[in-house]
Amino acid sequence: MIHIYTGNGKGKTTAALGLSVRAAGAGKKIFFGQFVKGMAYSEVKLITEQIPQIDHQLFGRRCFIKEEPESKDFQAAQKGLQTVKELMKSHKYDLIVLDELNIALHYHLIKTEEVLALLDELPSETELIITGRYAPPELIEKADLVTEMKEIRHYYQKDVKARKGIEF
Repeated sequence: MIHIYTGNGKGKTTAALGLSVRAAGAGKKIFFGQFVKGMAYSEVKLITEQIPQIDHQLFGRRCFIKEEPESKDFQAAQKGLQTVKELMKSHKYDLIVLDELNIALHYHLIKTEEVLALLDELPSETELIITGRYAPPELIEKADLVTEMKEIRHYYQKDVKARKGIEF
């Protein structure tokens, strides 16, 4: 099954992590790849040090959301996509998470057609999660499950800054 967690609300990565933990508890093998992100957020420490069933890799360099991506950002995303293609062919993972892939698509680091081709190669026994705002309609159409996180209220509006262990 293909899952998409999208929308402007908080909780997309958290939902993917929750399902990853659930799968690990069931003895499944998970790959958690994070596009665009270049720093190891708090969840990375947990999943890499405490949950051996989860393999993790970053496919980003820095946060460029308020700037334009550079050529190295494109290269990192393309390397990530190639890595995921190889992992899918290995049939090693029961669950593959492509965190913030929708952001990589939104900034044109990866073409939607490339991801659609990747989805066509997804082994039938592998569950796939794609997260990030701005999920393209073509991916939404292809997915088996789509959840939109909708922001109703957020404490950022009160100038509350990102907090370790909550937002990063």
